[in-house]
Amino acid sequence: MSDRMIHALTITSVLGSGIVAGVFFAFSSFVMAALARLPANQGIAAMQSINITVINPLFMLILFGTGLLGAALAVGVYLAWPQPRGLLLVAGAVVYIVGVLGVTMAGNVPLNAALAAANPQSAEASWWAGYLADWTTWNHVRTIASALSMLLFLLAL
Repeated sequence: MSDRMIHALTITSVLGSGIVAGVFFAFSSFVMAALARLPANQGIAAMQSINITVINPLFMLILFGTGLLGAALAVGVYLAWPQPRGLLLVAGAVVYIVGVLGVTMAGNVPLNAALAAANPQSAEASWWAGYLADWTTWNHVRTIASALSMLLFLLAL
């Protein structure tokens, strides 16, 4: 992989991980708190709607595309670019793939699947409070991981 290609992929990875970090930060810092202020049935219905609309081509491209770019960088650096900053690129990719994509699939997606099955009119407030706490905790991990990944990619530049 050429230095130009690595540079372009790194800049794109910085942007992707930064956008993802911003989205997750918004949820961790105020969206989930706003939903918690609503009556449980309204909060559940709102989050169900969010979970449907977030699955759109642009967000999925940025979320998963950044992971693919990171993986391409890690492989490219390992095979053809044995410089110290290569370790930063590999670390950025690993942090993103494990801390963002892995946590999303293992933590947030199962919670969202349970939420999708919930009836907003009959779900108990205690169930909703537990969902909010668990989802937000996993989201904090994703926020930190995507921001750290962005920092590692930036340092590699």
